[in-house]
Amino acid sequence: MAQRQRIAAGSALLAVAAAALILPDWIISLVTIAFANGLVVLGLIIMWRAGLVSFGQGLYYCTGAYAVALTGRWTGISDAFLLVLIGGVSGALISFVVGFLLARYREIFFAMLSLALSMILYGVLVKTESLGSTDGFSVITPTFFGYAPHQKGLLLALYWLVLAVCAFAALLVDIYFRTLAGALAVPIRDNEIRVEFLGMSVSRLIHTKLVISGTLGGMGGALAAFAIGHVDPNMSYWTTSGEFVFITVLAGANSVSAAFIGSLAFEAVRSFAFATLPQLWQMLLGSVLLLTILFLPQGLGSLFSRLRRRPAEAS
Repeated sequence: MAQRQRIAAGSALLAVAAAALILPDWIISLVTIAFANGLVVLGLIIMWRAGLVSFGQGLYYCTGAYAVALTGRWTGISDAFLLVLIGGVSGALISFVVGFLLARYREIFFAMLSLALSMILYGVLVKTESLGSTDGFSVITPTFFGYAPHQKGLLLALYWLVLAVCAFAALLVDIYFRTLAGALAVPIRDNEIRVEFLGMSVSRLIHTKLVISGTLGGMGGALAAFAIGHVDPNMSYWTTSGEFVFITVLAGANSVSAAFIGSLAFEAVRSFAFATLPQLWQMLLGSVLLLTILFLPQGLGSLFSRLRRRPAEAS
């Protein structure tokens, strides 16, 4: 069954990649941003399976974005693949350091502490004039192994880069979920003491999940920085982290692909709501979340689980 799911996901990915040749530019931009943010949501799903909700994912998202922008500004490096790697490493380093503190807390304390760390970064960036203060600064135009596309070519190149990075990350996370450390997420959420009796360190397992989540957040921020072409402190503001939690609830934790589908649904609904109801778009988004909680409490990912079960039950 897992092999069939991967083949189906691969086929869908190829279809989405090929669709860029006929899609209008605004849809390509929307999907690029949605999938970049989906990487951050994927990191949140890793934590959510263990019963932890982070309201400070903007910390890693912003760190990855600023790492890309500053590396390009200070060194002149413009290769997109290298800069995305730098963004991921920067998110991993930050999450590794703060993980020693965060791994000791649970429930609301974990959520609020993660939010506080993100807001500390926001305050530092706002007060630092050399980093653009509240205005931020632009990001270097990326190249791809020496190839420097422009306009439509650049838009397509970024789109395909984001899809490739997301596909690779989703595959690795899917593999991780099938390992012992990944499978222990639910037991950690239900009863940490029993996991400790098995000889496993819960703090170390959570620390590992934090690092993976931070790496994905940094990579998502790096890709978003390319897509937007600009970075600013709002990338670490609490509203940004709140959007990621919103998308996580919308997506659910049942599948890896749900992170990207939920992110795409969120961006689509927000764009539609802002275009049709510019004064009430937040209310429309809130209504979508309310309906999701009422009728799909396990998120959009639960729909795919139901569809997979039906053929099995019929046979």
